[in-house]
Amino acid sequence: MPRLTPARRSEIARETATALLQIGAVRLSADRPFMFSSGLVSPVYIDCRRIISYPEVRERLMACATEVLQADMPGTQAVAGGETAGIPFAALIAANTALPMQYVRKRPKGYGPHAQVEGVVTPGQQVTLIEDLTTDGGSKVRFCKALRRAGAVVSDCLVIFYYDIFPETRAMLGDQGLTLHALANWQDILAVAGADGPFSTSELAEIRSFLDNPLDWSARHGGASRLFFQERTV
Repeated sequence: MPRLTPARRSEIARETATALLQIGAVRLSADRPFMFSSGLVSPVYIDCRRIISYPEVRERLMACATEVLQADMPGTQAVAGGETAGIPFAALIAANTALPMQYVRKRPKGYGPHAQVEGVVTPGQQVTLIEDLTTDGGSKVRFCKALRRAGAVVSDCLVIFYYDIFPETRAMLGDQGLTLHALANWQDILAVAGADGPFSTSELAEIRSFLDNPLDWSARHGGASRLFFQERTV
């Protein structure tokens, strides 16, 4: 499949952002901020899990994800879903592409064969990790390391949404031999929300305040004031 044109990528980003807003996946709660696994607190949360409950949106976005996978990761021989949110999206993409699928646990299960990766991994198999979203990227590295220990070759991760608020994220993933691909990010959400979105002027200002300096916003609201990229990827 040929590479996607910039115009098509922009179309996919806008379609994804619009869909997330329409199904209520973009949630705002400045008074009671959301806590992320990194310790960061945020006034906004992207709940990509809602996609699976909307068949028409699910079909459209998984078609977009499949298009990106086939254009940008043509060597993919299997897809793996990260526990738990990535599993349904990996299953849908696997069905679209007729590719094998695995899923990877956050930690090995404590019984039976103590597996962390479920499904069959062929040694040397080129596997693309599928996830719902990423903020700092730490969990993506841990999933990819588990897949590599199982024998897979992992160089790409495809997510529905990327916060894209930490410059260190792509560099950290690059140091781990990973390239991140995303259908949309926060700038795409703001582009749609600014035109016909559900947020008031003051709410948009609060969102932008967080996005412009997430660590400062987090610290002022009782959350982490820094991210420990190195410690979280071992």
